[in-house]
Amino acid sequence: MKSSSILCSVVAALLGSTAMAAAPSPGTADVVFSESYQEPGDNRNWREGMVTGNGIDGVVSSGSPYADTFIFQNMFFALPSADPRENPDFLRAELAPTLDHVFRNDDSWKLNSRKRTFFYCFHPAHLLRIGQQERATRSYRRWTNLATAEIGVAYSDSEGDWERRTFASRSDGVIVTELRQSSKGAKLNLTLSIDDLASLPKFGKRDEARLQYKKSVADDGSYLALVAHYPSYDGSELKDAGYAGLTRVVAVGGRVERVTVPGEREAQNVGGEPNPALRISDADAVYLITKSDRDTAMGPLSAFQAASEYALVNRLASATEAVAKKYQRGDTFDYAAALAAHVELHGAEYSRVKLDLRADASDRALANEALHAKQKQQNATLNLAFLERAYRMGRYVEICCSGAATPRLCGLWTGEWNPGWRGIYTMDANVNLQVAPMNTGNLSSAPVGYINFVLRQVDDWRKNAADVYGMHDALQVPVNTDGDRAMMVETDIDYPFQYWNAGASWMLLPIFEYWQCRGNQRIPLSDRVDLMRIRQALGVADGGLSEAEAQALAARGWLDLEKDILLPLLTKQANFWEQFCNPEYFVDAAGRRQHQPGKRALEAGERFLLIPTYSPENSPRGYRSTLTVNATMDISAARDGLDMTIAVERAVNRPESAAAISRWTKLRDSLPAYEYDGQPGELTESGGGGALREWATQDYVENNNHRHSSHLYLAWPGYEAGLDPKIRAAALQAVANRDRLNTRDNTTGHGWIHRALISVRLGNAPDVQSCLLQLLASDIYYTSLVTDHNTNRKSDTYCTDASIGLVATVNESLVFSTTGVIELLPALPPGLRAGSIQRLLARSRAEIEHLEWSPGQVMARIRSDVDQALVIKCGQPWRTVHVEGGSPSRSIPGERVELTLKTGDIVTLRFE
Repeated sequence: MKSSSILCSVVAALLGSTAMAAAPSPGTADVVFSESYQEPGDNRNWREGMVTGNGIDGVVSSGSPYADTFIFQNMFFALPSADPRENPDFLRAELAPTLDHVFRNDDSWKLNSRKRTFFYCFHPAHLLRIGQQERATRSYRRWTNLATAEIGVAYSDSEGDWERRTFASRSDGVIVTELRQSSKGAKLNLTLSIDDLASLPKFGKRDEARLQYKKSVADDGSYLALVAHYPSYDGSELKDAGYAGLTRVVAVGGRVERVTVPGEREAQNVGGEPNPALRISDADAVYLITKSDRDTAMGPLSAFQAASEYALVNRLASATEAVAKKYQRGDTFDYAAALAAHVELHGAEYSRVKLDLRADASDRALANEALHAKQKQQNATLNLAFLERAYRMGRYVEICCSGAATPRLCGLWTGEWNPGWRGIYTMDANVNLQVAPMNTGNLSSAPVGYINFVLRQVDDWRKNAADVYGMHDALQVPVNTDGDRAMMVETDIDYPFQYWNAGASWMLLPIFEYWQCRGNQRIPLSDRVDLMRIRQALGVADGGLSEAEAQALAARGWLDLEKDILLPLLTKQANFWEQFCNPEYFVDAAGRRQHQPGKRALEAGERFLLIPTYSPENSPRGYRSTLTVNATMDISAARDGLDMTIAVERAVNRPESAAAISRWTKLRDSLPAYEYDGQPGELTESGGGGALREWATQDYVENNNHRHSSHLYLAWPGYEAGLDPKIRAAALQAVANRDRLNTRDNTTGHGWIHRALISVRLGNAPDVQSCLLQLLASDIYYTSLVTDHNTNRKSDTYCTDASIGLVATVNESLVFSTTGVIELLPALPPGLRAGSIQRLLARSRAEIEHLEWSPGQVMARIRSDVDQALVIKCGQPWRTVHVEGGSPSRSIPGERVELTLKTGDIVTLRFE
């Protein structure tokens, strides 16, 4: 075991000074900071707070010098409602009329007119308030150290210099805050209290009005807690559930006394004492250790008020007490040791990739708001310091939200009840953007959390395919999930989500990319994954795993990435496409759609007609229904999904693999062909000719007036457009048409990131830069550098897809990769004239240990993890290329190098 002094030195190295030094100084690369703050109270102010998280626990700190608030979070919190938790009965019955009307292009027909239902809603835990005597302040700064995941506040007043620090520990699963006496020895005098739930915005508007809660303070002053029971609805898995948050208090010196703070009792507060609190006087230091969790077995709501003790509160008290004792050193708490244990985990993830864009040192020293203002002023050019900082912040946000699950729409944080879109996971763009940088960004815990996120849903995916289409042993993904359930409940006239078919391919692709980057892995079984419940979705054989097989895996304690996860899930995804492709609906050799009841197989020259399809969230021009045939997204997702299945079958190489590969190849070759809108150079009704059509049929008029670019799945997240010149040219024209005609929906962050990633794959560097500028020079960034959903904040929705997606955009613009291929600088934004990045992963079992570029030269050092042949390209017309190391089998100067590498080989290439 490492000694405390060694651990402290780790922290010191990451902070750039000793562990107990003052706040990190401006200009430190991995520190983002603000010189302003918002007092708590206004409905929107919480969004400006600094954030930290460990994948499960999170906190938003306002940073107010004398009235700081800490809004605690738990990734797995979900407020129940009376909405259904199983698929509606009518889904299966709707399919036949849907097929009939869609085939006949009858857009006047609509699905059932039921009221739309929703998933459960993400919500905050408790809000802890620190009250102190106000004074005049100077030299104020609040900051986030991205390398340590530590947030803090520093300021001066008449009693000296003050500082607070907070981090969410990955090693101990708690949130730790340190408050220390001033630099002049002034003691700490403060009151700790928990706010009413209604102190947070939007409380009482929906189901939270029906919950009950209590506040409590331990008799010995050792902790404050809030425990709540959810409203109880029949049929809900959370009928007897609730949550709690507890903050343990360790005071060094001084006095701690239990007091009551003023305030009226709100209706949901059923505790004996409405506002108990703690007053701390003349302390040298105060340490707060916080943990939140939920319990699905709290008993009936009717018994909550009368209960005097709660098992969940006792568990939280024990957990925080254990951490307090673990780091107890005499009469104090060793904050540095607790931080160091955490930094070993977080710092290893964050610091693995380093980006340097040669930004101006004076810009790097500016506060967030000043640097952002400068980017706005020079809105036609990239401010390199701001791009560096946004990139690092995005990487930090992803790490904070990953490991146990994957980022929600709002990441891990909300300071309000009923956040936008209920703070759920949206899987037809937002989640996909938020995990886009995790594999090539060389994160190790994020992919495992994502896999567990998927595994918790797959039994519902299996039921969806059965309930919507009557399929057997297949998977269908809904557009949304709350993290607990993933059914097809969110469907109505305008959003027929039950016919979104591309989801399983898209959601399994990040796991496939993890395999491409790192090869086969052992995935530890999470205690949040019920293996027995999902066993029918696992196992390649019909029906999944037997009980005995599932029990054997549970006893082993880990899943084989290839055999236990990828192959069975991809096979069931392929089963979906096989059953979806009905020979009764087909396109004949002349390109005409046909319906022939009873037809059992395609004939020569025929291809399947994909029906019904849904291209989120668009419809053909002049066509009132979003239900169509041959959505290009579905064609591309099916092709990609079948290709992934074939690749994993080849890797596993089981006795049945040859037959399976033949089966899936035949299906892939029978899918509809992509179609194009007019001829290149022609001006069509929808824009420039030769564009890839959003629907592969001439029956519809293209509609390029939408923020989604679903039909460009073959550019991103797929690879076809990047590898096929014809498809690439058609996709580029499709992007141009969208740009020419799109007059609305152009403020969504996810829209600009999605387009940026598409343009990266198409090699359109100027458009990549334009998309980045649309975000960086907008109002989408808060002073913490977390993002909103909209560039103009019209929705006023805290949202992390733009923040994290920007990281993927930069990574992909510097390195494109797929199996056997690495391309350097495929879409380098013109404003990034020089720079370097370290340790990106390629989707070909290789690491780009170092990539550096400047006008006239590109240098890359690449290490192979396996014996393999690699094609190395550079995205600019270089005259010569020098190769050191490896075994070049063929080199075409200035274009590409073909290398044969052994495991551990390092090759250095210089393009000039």
